[in-house]
Parts: sequence; structure tokens; C-alpha cells
Amino acid sequence: MTGEESLRPQSLMLTFLGDQVLGRDVCVYSGSVIDVFARAGIGEQATRSTLTRMVNRDLLRRQREGRRMYFGLTERSEAVLRDGERRIWQTGAVNRHWDGTWTLLGFSLPESWQRQRHDLRSQLTWSGFGPLFNGLWIAPGEVDVSALVAELGLSAHVKVFRAHADAGMDIGQMIEETWELSDLAGRYEAFVRSWQPWEDELPDADDALVLRLRLQTEWLRIVRRDPRLPVKHLPDDWPAEQAEKTFRAVHERLSPLARDAFERLLDLMPARPQA
Repeated sequence: MTGEESLRPQSLMLTFLGDQVLGRDVCVYSGSVIDVFARAGIGEQATRSTLTRMVNRDLLRRQREGRRMYFGLTERSEAVLRDGERRIWQTGAVNRHWDGTWTLLGFSLPESWQRQRHDLRSQLTWSGFGPLFNGLWIAPGEVDVSALVAELGLSAHVKVFRAHADAGMDIGQMIEETWELSDLAGRYEAFVRSWQPWEDELPDADDALVLRLRLQTEWLRIVRRDPRLPVKHLPDDWPAEQAEKTFRAVHERLSPLARDAFERLLDLMPARPQA
């Protein structure tokens, strides 16, 4: 694991579910989850608390089989996991196919709406936007923000446009002024430093299981924070491509062993239709 931040149990849980439950129409026994997470250094109480919180947040559903409790996905968690799957395996970390389009979002909120302003900025940052000016944010490509704006109740205060830069515009400089590139580059570089040794090392099966969970969780955390700026306007030594190569190589190396461990440890049941 890289960096100074630890991986939250819920983030690891989502990776685990995306890996073992998504697309299989099954539920997993709580004892199996506890067993897997114990190997990742997470205690039984923390694992049970995470499962309960995720049920309360409509990210998991319970299914009782005799005296055993199993957990399956909800529509909400399936959507979250499909999005993560898309970001890792389809969208990727390097934007080579940008068509020159930008999404511009302008907003004007009453001075007293500090919480709403904070929430909007947080959601925009998560969606790949950066602050071009105080009330004008920009993101590469066509980004649909209608759902997040509506969820925040700010549709009447936000205007969204598609735009292209003027011919004389220095897009590289604009990018440097709008996004914290050094922070993002540092995350990619730290990822490579931490995980590159595993391109050549082979752990035992249980360690491979834990390592692959951490690898995917950490990689998704980085790419979700990446606005996917057009690579032709980024510094020549931009580290995302090397980091992605490292991720894919280590994932491929760990996967056969991790699959063997999961097959041995997991108790799965077919998911019953919900009432």
C-alpha cells in the first residue's frame, strides 16, 4: 500500500464485492467476508460494522439462509461498482482521444449558502472539474452533471455549456493553473514505487488475495481523482501511463493465485429475488 492514507474498510469491501459478486447473481456469507478481511488486517468488529453501515446506506442487502447471513448487491451498489469497473478497465488513466470539447459550468449562489457551495465544489472536483474562475468550473470532454446538480437542489443556480478553446489559447498553461497536477503526479509516482516490485515477486495465495484487493482499491482511488486531462497538453513525463502499466502487470500476476484463494475461502449462495 502506498502513500500516507490508509484504505478504508468500505473501499476494500466495494473492491471485494466488485471482484467476487458483481455480475454473478450471488450473495456471500458474512463469515467468508470476515475471514478474507482478517487476512487484510481488519478485525471482525470493524468488518461487521462496515457490512451494517453498507446495508443502512442501501449498498448491501441481507439474505438469511438457515442460521447464516449472506450479503448481496443492491441497484445502488451495482451502479457504483459498474462505474468503478468502467474507470479501471475501459476509461483508463490516459486520455489520448480528447476531441477538444470542454464542459463549462457556471454557478451563482447566495453568500449565505456556504454548505451548498462546499457540496457543489466537492462534487464537481469528484466529477473531474477544476475552478477556471471563482464561479466558473471546467472539465475535459462532455460531462453530464445534471443528476448531481439536481440531487443538490441547485438546478436553478447552475448553467452548463459545451465549448472549444480559441486557437491562440495556451491550454497547457490553463490546465496547470486550474488543477493540482503535482499532487496527482505524486500519487501516480508513489503507486509505481510501491507496486512495481510485485511485477517480479510472487506471494502465496492468501497474500495474493489481500494484495490484489489493495492494488485495485488504491488504483481506483487514484483514477477517480484524475480529471483525465488530455495527455497531449500534460507534461512530457506525465506518470499515469507507467502507473497504469504497473497496475495491469501486477494485477495479472496476482490474479491466478488470488482466484484460487477466493474459491477456497468463499461461501456463496444464489441471490433470491427481493420481495
